[in-house]
Amino acid sequence: MANLKSYGSEDPLVRYTVDHSLRLTEGQKKLMALTLTLPRYVMLGAPEVLQLNANLIRSIGGRKVLDVGVYTGASALSAALALPQDGEVHALDITEENINLGRPFWQEDGVADKIHVHIGLATDTLQRFIAEGQTGTFDFAFIDADKANIDRYYEQCLVLVRPGGIIAFDNTVLNGRVLNLDDQKPDAVAIRRINEKLRDDERIHLSFLKVGDGLSLCFVK
Repeated sequence: MANLKSYGSEDPLVRYTVDHSLRLTEGQKKLMALTLTLPRYVMLGAPEVLQLNANLIRSIGGRKVLDVGVYTGASALSAALALPQDGEVHALDITEENINLGRPFWQEDGVADKIHVHIGLATDTLQRFIAEGQTGTFDFAFIDADKANIDRYYEQCLVLVRPGGIIAFDNTVLNGRVLNLDDQKPDAVAIRRINEKLRDDERIHLSFLKVGDGLSLCFVK
């Protein structure tokens, strides 16, 4: 199945919508171009998803954001651009290698000071935030990391994100693989399970959108 993200889509309607909506800074354009040259470029968040996240952050007056899974930093950059000058993006990843590719573009767009990188297991970092008393202090969380721990990330983010805040999940259709029940690979199983959990979770209001590779928006009650 073809890549459902706009940069991999041949659907003329997808091209039309992004051509008539995306507003990327020069830093974002350059970071996207660089990331698309990498062997694992498909880990790059769809720009239409990242822009929607940014608009949601603006609309709720967000000041403090969790970015769980950074890769080259496109999602952190998009969130930082949506925040006020004193806003904070806390970017969590297991390694700094790919993040360092994105840092020059954070600088170019003037938001590097807003992005705070935390290296290590994201579950450990999130638990540390909880232990430090940061419960209910985040406005928005974007979960785009390993699927094996996706349920733990969700439960920890539910503690950290305030009522009225938003938790967004990327890749919730997994390039269409969710439909193939014969696909029992761990990532597909994990995504199906979180989709079923979110559908029935009364702690949130839910919107499940067929945009990019699937975007689930959880509005915390």
